[in-house]
Amino acid sequence: MDEPPEQVPELHPERTTHPFADLTQEPGAAPVKRARTKRKLNVPYARAGDPVPVVTPKGDLRRHAAIDYDLNPQSTHWVVLALKSATPGLHFLTHQYRREWLRPDVIAGLAVAAYLIPQVMAYTAIVRVPPVYGLYTALVALVVYALMGSSRILSVGPESTIALLAGTAIAGLAPDPGAIVALSAAMSLLVGGWLLLARLFRLGVMADLLSQPLLVGYLAGAAVLMVVGQLGKLTGTSVEGESIIAQARSFLDVVGATHLTTLYVALGTAAFIFVLHWIKPSWPGALLAVAGATIASALLDLEAKGVAVVGSVPNGLPLPQWPAVTMDQLQALLLPALSVAVLAYSDNMLGARAFPSPEIPGERPSERAVDPQVELVALGGVHVAVGAFGGFPVSSSGSRTALALSAGAKSQVYSLVAAGCVLAVLLVAGPLMAKLPQAALGAVVLYAATKLVKGGEFRRMWRFRKREVLLALVTLVGTIVLGLIVGIGVAIAISLLEMAQRLARPRDAVLGRVPDLPGMHDTADYPSAETLPGLIIYRYEAPLFFANVGDLRRRVQRVVDKEFAGYPDAPPRWFLFNVEATTEVDVTACDGLRDLYADLAAQGVRLGLVRLRQDLYIPLRKAGVMKLIGDDMVFPTLPVAEEAYVAWARAHPAPPPPTLAPVTEDEE
Repeated sequence: MDEPPEQVPELHPERTTHPFADLTQEPGAAPVKRARTKRKLNVPYARAGDPVPVVTPKGDLRRHAAIDYDLNPQSTHWVVLALKSATPGLHFLTHQYRREWLRPDVIAGLAVAAYLIPQVMAYTAIVRVPPVYGLYTALVALVVYALMGSSRILSVGPESTIALLAGTAIAGLAPDPGAIVALSAAMSLLVGGWLLLARLFRLGVMADLLSQPLLVGYLAGAAVLMVVGQLGKLTGTSVEGESIIAQARSFLDVVGATHLTTLYVALGTAAFIFVLHWIKPSWPGALLAVAGATIASALLDLEAKGVAVVGSVPNGLPLPQWPAVTMDQLQALLLPALSVAVLAYSDNMLGARAFPSPEIPGERPSERAVDPQVELVALGGVHVAVGAFGGFPVSSSGSRTALALSAGAKSQVYSLVAAGCVLAVLLVAGPLMAKLPQAALGAVVLYAATKLVKGGEFRRMWRFRKREVLLALVTLVGTIVLGLIVGIGVAIAISLLEMAQRLARPRDAVLGRVPDLPGMHDTADYPSAETLPGLIIYRYEAPLFFANVGDLRRRVQRVVDKEFAGYPDAPPRWFLFNVEATTEVDVTACDGLRDLYADLAAQGVRLGLVRLRQDLYIPLRKAGVMKLIGDDMVFPTLPVAEEAYVAWARAHPAPPPPTLAPVTEDEE
């Protein structure tokens, strides 16, 4: 008969005793008075001025003042949180900027502006818009990225490859120059929309496809493209062609007509920069060289002697407006804008990784890393703003970033200084740039290109693994021969193929015990390793999928054959598959495991699993693999698996090997 449930004592509301009083006393009895004893805690209080540490000579801890733990924080409005997350650059400038950085930032900003202004004006010829729109684009991009970007050093603005892509896409849509301005602005808005859409779906992970060899090869190829693109300015000749091969052929055809005065200006400017950087690396060599070349051009009247100069710079400020384009034109720009967005973002992330922000004392390396998702928002915001002011698509500039670093830039304040210079040129200072020789600008580009070639990285990768150098060289050649877009695509494809090859043919190991060394280890690493007779513990270091399950079966059979041949008196009886490195499995791999079970069973070998996690157990159970193997052949750890095998082997002794009868003379 079931016992009655335990009665819970009723707590009466009229009760006057403490809720935690002794409930064992009789109802209605007078409350028991308990004597109060003072218990002295041996924890002294810290007095003002007590030194650290807070431990007394007797080993007692001192109390210190309680802090405000903000247990009930006031919630911040979501608009404020969104604005803060979208403007990391503004937060850094307002909360972490140091006054001692102002001087190097100003110098770097002036140096970048001296290089940027004529450069972006030249890029407008690629897009076929008036030169003033290059200044508009640079002004807006510099300011917006300084506020929204997560890189403290990257220079964002007009870039030759992106300008070429945009110009090629627009060329067939509007022969009228006025319409080209509207189309370029519309493309910028579409690029910004694609980038913000990518952020919505968190597609910033595609930046992880850009490996270090790809980065090194890409920068070296970009340096070659930069130098070849400046050959005409350096020699005073007319070099034509869109590809580097066409430009090289064109240069070889006209090299005999080199204008010597222009060449002297270029060589003198370049020599001045390199020598000054060698003697005084902290001085703004590019800025001084450009200023000197401009003064010399004005005093010697180099323009009259055939040296090309920048010429007049138009004045004026842009006003935001919606580009006047039709719906058909927008639809025609959608796919080209997507390709521009992919390349601009890839270029931006490559530049961010190639030029990390200057280190701040006490800062963690991870705090200097660029967030790919934040960069999607930043670059998208830059393109939306640029499009609103009539500009064309932009990206990061490796040459300007390298120039800023060489000039000592510490933060995006240098971009704001450069933007201020652009604004001054647009308002009043245009005539000052008129005498600047184009050859001097080419020399600055030549100097910046040398900063992109990282010979030390090639040597480091050669010592590490020759295949890394091969990938870098393929990227370099692809970038030079096929162009930046195809070159990056080829490099990413090779990186993916290499990753797939590593997953399809990963490392494996047979595990054993090593004397005087805890744990189980790869027997190939330790010649003194030992295994239990009849037991094979095998590890395959990759997720299992359709591309490698066949390789797994072949390797397992080879190991089993080796065990049969090596120990014919103690053949394998258990094959335990250590799946700690198997993080994923697909249905093809599950079918392969079923076939592996059948192959081993036909040879009298039992298949088991070790270190099986729940997220791998579930798909194996759904595919019927666990029904074949059985839960009794699944073990949580390697020692447990060894103990289970030893107990099973004692209960199931191996049959003695067959003995062959001696051959008699008659049988012979």
